[in-house]
Amino acid sequence: FQYVDDLVNGLVKLMNGTYDSPVNIGNPDEYTIKDFATKIRDMCDSKSEIKHLPKVADDPTQRKADISTAKKEIDWQPTVTVDQGLKKTIEYFKGEVEAAGEIVPTGPDAAKPKGSS
Repeated sequence: FQYVDDLVNGLVKLMNGTYDSPVNIGNPDEYTIKDFATKIRDMCDSKSEIKHLPKVADDPTQRKADISTAKKEIDWQPTVTVDQGLKKTIEYFKGEVEAAGEIVPTGPDAAKPKGSS
């Protein structure tokens, strides 16, 4: 999980530099989906139930980016922690809900959470 500002900064450094081989500009901090969902629920002061669904067949079981090449070759590493990024994202969506009155789910199977109007 990576905050988009870090990704963009890494891409800009890569494009403006001379390094032209593969490089990972991901976040080396590792979280399970359960960790991440719990963190979001807690930061939103929600009492929502976290549903455990079967994983997608080709989904990797581990995502721990090795950013040693990015550090060495383009002098890059993420600067926004997961907690900081989530806080900014939650604040953004709270502002969107306040401005619009609601967020309407979209997509083929989109639905509002149970209990919402």
